Amino acid sequence: MSLVIRGNRISRRIFARQGSLAVAAGVVMPLPLTSLKPAPKERLAMYQEESARGIVCRICPNECVLKEGELSDCRNRIVRNSKLYTMAFGNPCAVNIDPVEKKPLYHFLPGSSSFSIATAGCNFACLNCQNWTISQTSPDKTKNYELPPGEVVANAAINNCRSIAYTYSEPVTFYEYVYETSRLAREKGIRNIMVSNGYINKEPLKELCRFIDGANIDLKSFSDSTYLKLTGGKLQPVLDTLKTYRDEGVWLEITNLVVPGWTDKPDEIRMMCRWLADNGFTDTPLHFSRFHPEYKLEHLPPTPAAILNTAASIAHEAGLKHVYVGNLPGAGHSNTICPSCGQKVIERSGFTIVSNSIKSGRCSCGTSISGVWGKLLITETSLI
Repeated sequence: MSLVIRGNRISRRIFARQGSLAVAAGVVMPLPLTSLKPAPKERLAMYQEESARGIVCRICPNECVLKEGELSDCRNRIVRNSKLYTMAFGNPCAVNIDPVEKKPLYHFLPGSSSFSIATAGCNFACLNCQNWTISQTSPDKTKNYELPPGEVVANAAINNCRSIAYTYSEPVTFYEYVYETSRLAREKGIRNIMVSNGYINKEPLKELCRFIDGANIDLKSFSDSTYLKLTGGKLQPVLDTLKTYRDEGVWLEITNLVVPGWTDKPDEIRMMCRWLADNGFTDTPLHFSRFHPEYKLEHLPPTPAAILNTAASIAHEAGLKHVYVGNLPGAGHSNTICPSCGQKVIERSGFTIVSNSIKSGRCSCGTSISGVWGKLLITETSLI
């Protein structure tokens, strides 16, 4: 159960429904996870089919075929009474308010806050996962909040969040929760963000794009063999996802984690950047992210700054206009630069906006800077 406040005022409807509060500094302060029930919330899953071998899940390219009582690869779908159910609905194990820059999204409502949720589960098995304690398990093994879609939207509104982010683990695996929450949020004027590995089939993605406004997709490698070894997945479905987001008009940014010995080869980075340029992504921000030792790759060193600088140079040479380097403080690669005049149009310090001179989506020289810059008014009375 999470609680909602704004300043010292409490939504009466939600207070009556939830009954108790934990308040600090005017933001959501959920009760400790240890006090919450771990029981999953089951709901009939979307995109399922019967087959001679069992029930087929069509959400992602894994297309798990499951018999009675079996769990999907993502660990949050189960067959009961010959039907596929999701165990991830209204029961997030992580709830936070983040700056939108943390996703990272640098060209999407900069300086705004995003109400961020995740349930357990992921359809990848990345060796370097930084959130493996929630991604590599199932909702019946995590301590969860009770937060149905309508209350996610209400929490976002009361805390002046201009967006809701489905993030941390893998939102494709809690598709039904994302779908219903994003539908309600769209009705109330709150934007929706997917932070995802992009491993989703085209039909469910196109349906979800009706309500999604922005996405950051983790393009983990540009090698099929590396993708399989590092994540357990394949490259092509992720490339297809990038094209679908582009074609459906969803604002897109891309992250590439540069892992030493895995994804740091200049030739592979060059191939990736050329593919992006050749397929209409020259205006799409690309974030190279520094690797820090995590999970099953703890023995590796952090990515050297020189390799990240080389990657950024390769991207610029390929014609990509907005290239950033993350997790490398002080490198100067987090500012937004006008591709025409070279002026610094957004200056950042960490996740904080120091200055923003973009007006009506343009630099002072008149050049259009691609992104979602518009203001969105959120009021409690319109959302609760």
